[in-house]
Amino acid sequence: MFERLREDIQSVFHRDPAARNAFEVLTCYPGMHAIWIHRLSSALWGMGWKWLARLVSNFGRWLTGIEIHPGAKVGRRFFIDHGMGIVIGETAEIGNDVTLYQGVTLGGTSWNKGKRHPTLEDGVVVGAGAKVLGPFTVGAGAKVGSNAVVTKAVPPGATVVGIPGRIIVKSDEEQDAKRKAMAEKIGFDAYGVGEDMPDPVARAIGQLLDHLQAVDGRLEGMCGALKDLGSNYCAKDLPELREEDFACVKGKDESQAS
Repeated sequence: MFERLREDIQSVFHRDPAARNAFEVLTCYPGMHAIWIHRLSSALWGMGWKWLARLVSNFGRWLTGIEIHPGAKVGRRFFIDHGMGIVIGETAEIGNDVTLYQGVTLGGTSWNKGKRHPTLEDGVVVGAGAKVLGPFTVGAGAKVGSNAVVTKAVPPGATVVGIPGRIIVKSDEEQDAKRKAMAEKIGFDAYGVGEDMPDPVARAIGQLLDHLQAVDGRLEGMCGALKDLGSNYCAKDLPELREEDFACVKGKDESQAS
């Protein structure tokens, strides 16, 4: 019991920089209080004391503003930040290291009995005001953006935003590494350019870098073929781009990002 309590407190320190000490977490974090009360109500639910379980759950709702049905399954190191207005349905399943922010609903879209609520796998983060509705799975490490409405399965590692929820293309680490190498080769500062931020300008620049990568590879292949034919032709080095020419652009990007 105390080991689980210590684990809960440590999970707060890992995910909330505002937490200063264990006593503060024990006394001032309603998200933790809601989880602890849910463990009691869930145990009562499992023993068949349904009414008492619902009574304890309702007390937790009154105390914290967070409603977790006693039938919901919750994993380890579950963290609710702020928490007011959260609703978690009876057949919801939550994995380990999941984070929910205020106003989140894990609800259903049917009145039929059986599995009606979503399953969140390990490491999922659901932003403030998001609604995840239906008996589907949100894959491990996925992120649901604030105020998104999600009604379909989400693959692991994906990010979902908007109403209705749409999946932002997952970042390809290999492609990102190639883009970074090309950007460094031509002297371009690719600060803030990535698929994690759905910016049309960022996507366009990323595609230009991909095109430059392909052109560069083709030129190197042609140069190699000419040498094999006996030619002494060798491609000239690219002209250097002065860093000071891009200082104002970089400064503008950083000011907009901040």
